[in-house]
Amino acid sequence: MAHVAQRAGVSAQTVSRVANGSPRVDPATRARVEKAMADLGYRMHRAARALRTGQTSTIGLVVSTLASVGNSRMLQAISEAAAERDYALAVVTVGERGIREAFARLRSQGVDGAVVLNEATELARDVETPADLHLVVVDSPPDRRFSIVQTDHAGGARAATAHLLSLGHDTVHHLAGPARSFAAAERERGWREALADAGAMVVDPVRGDWTSASGHRAAADLGAATAVFVANDQMALGALRAFADSGRRVPDDVAVVGFDDIVDAAEYRPPLTTVRQDFDALGRRAVDALVSAIEGGAPAADSVPASLVVRESSLRA
Repeated sequence: MAHVAQRAGVSAQTVSRVANGSPRVDPATRARVEKAMADLGYRMHRAARALRTGQTSTIGLVVSTLASVGNSRMLQAISEAAAERDYALAVVTVGERGIREAFARLRSQGVDGAVVLNEATELARDVETPADLHLVVVDSPPDRRFSIVQTDHAGGARAATAHLLSLGHDTVHHLAGPARSFAAAERERGWREALADAGAMVVDPVRGDWTSASGHRAAADLGAATAVFVANDQMALGALRAFADSGRRVPDDVAVVGFDDIVDAAEYRPPLTTVRQDFDALGRRAVDALVSAIEGGAPAADSVPASLVVRESSLRA
């Protein structure tokens, strides 16, 4: 550190601030210090820093499954955001022994805090969370125990439903996500609000489990629907196949809108109109909120906007 300070013409304290990601460094000074670090091959030694500060610069990620597209996208986003803040990432899945065991495994690894993701958030709300583990929960109702970061699911659902109504459909059916999912409940709420605002009839939603197979099965219960808002793109893919199997053309006979804007959504047949979640922003904000908590900040709530992406699956000729 002394060699870096000498090369950059700054104090060792300034080098320490740059190495620890402190915002209290002038951008030009930061650039000079980072160049000196690169020239000299300087790297912060995590074990030594942990002994000095009592922090490991490692954060955890608690997730129920990495099989879903949304969870894998969030893992990538959080991993990249953590690396930008010079934090390592430890991932644990919630197995048969439950979320308490997941928290215990993270604490045994000495993490400074953890992000709890999507389906695991319901489990986190239902247990006493460790007092010595800073938490940020992605997609959750307000809770004073931890910070919350979420997509504006309801706003995205309202936009999707209003789009379908604007095309002349009398009402919009809903293929919803799991009943105990916060994200699914918020998307259903937005759908209901848009129908109420338009004075349109509300038909009871049918429900899937986020998988394309469940979307294929649930589509059989949509009857003569002419417009369907699907709670995620994977279920929408299954619904598109079910409609094709039954001879119903999309969008001529039934218009379909999904949610997430996964990587392949534009490659569906037809290309899928959907609501885009900004997974990169979610990951960055989750990590920022966790680092803030680790540094003594109070729990806070943050919401990331969702935007409608119109493609061929909703637009009748």
